[in-house]
Amino acid sequence: MDTLTKEQRKKNMKAVKATGSKIETALAKALFAKGYRYRKNDRTVFGKPDLTFKKIKLAIFIDSEFWHGKNWKITKKDHKSNAEFWHKKIERNIQRDKEVNDKLKKEGWKVLRFWGEMIEKKLNTCIAKIETVITKS
Repeated sequence: MDTLTKEQRKKNMKAVKATGSKIETALAKALFAKGYRYRKNDRTVFGKPDLTFKKIKLAIFIDSEFWHGKNWKITKKDHKSNAEFWHKKIERNIQRDKEVNDKLKKEGWKVLRFWGEMIEKKLNTCIAKIETVITKS
């Protein structure tokens, strides 16, 4: 059972942003401060990655734990209300992420995906992984 009223839940879900989230902004600002230049949410790249380095074909996706199903086999049980809808939606997101990864890799792109929690808690580790890919390219 949901702890919020239908109106409160609707308001919360409407407030979820597709771009420009706190975690996306934190990673982007940290990269910019280090002197890296990128494109945000580039529609010309399949899957519309959160950050792209077109010259070296690097696509970075920043995934929230809820929408992209982190530890899905465990957290799947957490959805109490409208479970069928949420299971279908999140499983489709997981499938889409795999499809995007496969297509980009076939096109010669390097793909990095970070969970929002990792960016919040270990931003420097995320930056180091990105720098490793950039320096190898």
